[in-house]
Amino acid sequence: MNKEELTALVAEILGQMQPQVKASDYRATQPEPQKQSPALHDGDFVPDITALDLRKLYLTDHPADKERFARMKARTPARLGSGKAGPRYKTLTMLRFRADHAAAQDAVFSEVDTEFAKKNGLLPTKTCCNSKDEYLTRPDLGRKFDQHNAKAIKGVIDTPPTVQIVIGDGLSSAAIEANAMDCYHALADGLKTRNISTGQPIFVKYCRVGAGDAVGDITGCELVAVLVGERPGLVTDKSMSIYITYRPRTGVLESSRTVISNIHAQGTPAVEAGAYAAELIEKILRKKVSGVGLHLEEAQ
Repeated sequence: MNKEELTALVAEILGQMQPQVKASDYRATQPEPQKQSPALHDGDFVPDITALDLRKLYLTDHPADKERFARMKARTPARLGSGKAGPRYKTLTMLRFRADHAAAQDAVFSEVDTEFAKKNGLLPTKTCCNSKDEYLTRPDLGRKFDQHNAKAIKGVIDTPPTVQIVIGDGLSSAAIEANAMDCYHALADGLKTRNISTGQPIFVKYCRVGAGDAVGDITGCELVAVLVGERPGLVTDKSMSIYITYRPRTGVLESSRTVISNIHAQGTPAVEAGAYAAELIEKILRKKVSGVGLHLEEAQ
């Protein structure tokens, strides 16, 4: 949103908030001070309000216990203490909401950079989806590969690896570009120190979680770990998860997956998540079960 659009939006909001007197137009009893609008130039943009930390953004007027509420607010990025202007949100609150909503939409509809796989040493592949629209409307196509891509995956696998790591764009390209490689390196290093073999890492475009099952069919791996962008929300558009499945195959139950979620700057850091995933994978390989079965095994 540029300065002209923002100025027009604020003017519209303020105009709607003017008090009305029945049967007559509103006129202030005293002249209102007129602010000089700054000169606008093509290409100018307002400061990025998404850079404001929601944990520190406290807009409630005259709070009863500001310090105590601020300590609670520091523990969550939820929209607490947003304040109000009459019966409405404050302008900053509303603008931040719209900015976060726009970022979430962008994360879903944008795509990972075309050089991402090559730059990071990943095998580039694609599911049966041919566009982002098809990916969003045909989840089934995002879980399988055509013969060309299946052959490409098979071609880089000499022997079935113990662990196959898959990085998929999923529903947030922003999450992958922000977190995937830091998480991957921590995960790969953790598996290496535990003497657990891994195959050639794979990048999957238009990826659903179930694409990892198809990778299991193709590679014959014992376990697959899928790093995938999650559906973005208003707290963050960069949330990633790791789905770990023992003995992946087409048709495996969703309850057979173990998930590490909320991997982003305000949640679990990517490096920490990767290190934890390596530890968890070692346990799964030892127990020979993942998902609900792993919890039942540990409860016995």
